[in-house]
Amino acid sequence: MEIPFNITLLIILTVASGIGSQVVAAYLKVPAIVFLLLFGILVGKDGLGLVHPNLLGSGLEVIVSLFVALILFEGGLNLELRELGRVSGSIRNLVTIGTLITLIGGGMAAHWLGEFPWPIAFLYASLVVVTGPTVVGPLLKQVSVDRKVATLLEGEGVLIDPVGAILAVLVLNIVLNEGADPLGLFRDLVVRLGMGTIIGAAGGWLLGFGLKRAKFLSEELANLVVLAALWGMFGLAEQIRSESGLMTTVVAGMVVGAAEIPELRLIRRFKGQLTMLAVSVLFILLAADLSLASVVALGWGSVFTVLTLMFLVRPLNILLCTWNSQLNWRQKMFVSWVAPRGIVSASVSSLFAILLTQKGINGGDSIKALVFLTIMMTVFSQGLTARFVAQFLGITSSAAKGAVIVGSNPLSRLIGKIFKDRGESVVLIDTDEESCKQAETEGLQVYKSSALDTNVLEKAGLESVGTFLAMTKNGEVNLVLAQRAAEEFKPPRVLAVYPKSPQEKNHNNSKDKVQQAFTTELNLKSWNQYLSDKEVKLGETVLKQLGFEFQKTHLKALIKSGELIPLLIQREGSLQIFPATENWQPGDQIIYLLHDPKPKLLKRLSGSQQKDLTIERHPAVEEVPIPTVVLETDSDKIPAK
Repeated sequence: MEIPFNITLLIILTVASGIGSQVVAAYLKVPAIVFLLLFGILVGKDGLGLVHPNLLGSGLEVIVSLFVALILFEGGLNLELRELGRVSGSIRNLVTIGTLITLIGGGMAAHWLGEFPWPIAFLYASLVVVTGPTVVGPLLKQVSVDRKVATLLEGEGVLIDPVGAILAVLVLNIVLNEGADPLGLFRDLVVRLGMGTIIGAAGGWLLGFGLKRAKFLSEELANLVVLAALWGMFGLAEQIRSESGLMTTVVAGMVVGAAEIPELRLIRRFKGQLTMLAVSVLFILLAADLSLASVVALGWGSVFTVLTLMFLVRPLNILLCTWNSQLNWRQKMFVSWVAPRGIVSASVSSLFAILLTQKGINGGDSIKALVFLTIMMTVFSQGLTARFVAQFLGITSSAAKGAVIVGSNPLSRLIGKIFKDRGESVVLIDTDEESCKQAETEGLQVYKSSALDTNVLEKAGLESVGTFLAMTKNGEVNLVLAQRAAEEFKPPRVLAVYPKSPQEKNHNNSKDKVQQAFTTELNLKSWNQYLSDKEVKLGETVLKQLGFEFQKTHLKALIKSGELIPLLIQREGSLQIFPATENWQPGDQIIYLLHDPKPKLLKRLSGSQQKDLTIERHPAVEEVPIPTVVLETDSDKIPAK
């Protein structure tokens, strides 16, 4: 029982280390692969010696194959075909021309700088042509960049993995069989990719068709059916044509994702959880088996090889592959910088090292060491700096400006005009012709259509703006529209006006994606009436450090009494719709609407026409009853400049 127990202990320690890495990474808000590598090395043979992957024998290859298939299926499942269409030319170039550029450039660097023989150098280059969703996906969750850049990186990561894996196998065949016909190997590449595409498309369509009609399946059983089906398709493809299984899983995931299956969101969530487990287990096992001595033995030449790959080959690749694209230079620079290698490179290189050693060919361990050096250098440098680079280049999604507002009513039009006055784009959408005409009269761009029409949302520019706000008179509809916009277009900020009851019923669905706008108790009908009757004042206040808590309490009391609603908040130069759950901070500028029936009465008495609303400071908001003792105490806490 000693060997089975050792394997049991191995699995327990691997899972514990992997999930522990994920927890630490989530707490520190850095890409998980950074700590997966560190923890894997720590518990491996060159660390504490707790995890010995060699105990699994050939079972390690089985685990790697099935888990990589799961990871790529989940990557394909999350690809948005509509968004891919906007950068399809660049992705096609990256998967074809880009693969060739990396293969040639990486091979030359490994030969001339790393002093590897030509066959081994090109075998290394074939292993690092891939980036991979296991690294890029988590990185983009930590670093929110604009959708075009994110889609390009995600699409490249998912689609290039099977191409790179098959290419690596073909290059390995050249190394093992010196007389191999290059033309025949290219034909094999096309056949394997084609076979995988056909099986994946057919299997994905059948799976989607079955799930849409199998109403009797529970949520849990449907998730497991998808898991069994994807592994079944992978096994079938491998049986018909070896190395075609990875392409099968990617295509199957894309087809299922586009099949409009009920509760697809739940399937994606389940596959996402499995993928996180798979990535955690694989990286710990593969990193634990790494010999640090073999990495150090590579010398400085190998370090320069990786640097050449990062700073010369990748930028050249992006420059040529996105030449005619609509990406600006900032976006191209970020894509050039972010190309971390992931699980496919690590797993395939580990298997190749074993195979080359068995065949009596030198260089297997060196290739594995160089691949892991590439993974470590790209993951640590790019993973830890991607957020800073995105902010420096100004391509973070939070930096996106402008708004798309559903519902043309007095309050939404007022918000639209404020955005427009600040030089930001704003588009309104409404089905009512009279309301649309009123918006046009006020100088606002408006579409007369339903916001359920994704084509209209696309025309309105939702893929590039910073805020989506649904504020029709129907709260339930607002929440549905906001959830759909969040899932389809993924704007940085999605808000809706809705009452508490829908929020409670849809808590799990909307919590992370949709924020409640303005306040939790907003009576939209009443405030629209106040605006129509000119019973309001538009104001702005700044939250001060001195007496901050008293000022915040005063404002919240006005909000709770229904006398005031906060509309917008300006923080660090960014103008945003005020969310009901906003954490107030000193220095925030809040633009609000104050209910004041006096203008209506004065208008009746004098017969004068009230001017358009202008942002002012109002005593009812500015005069905060703060005890002098508190002000003196707070002033003592502020350090002198």
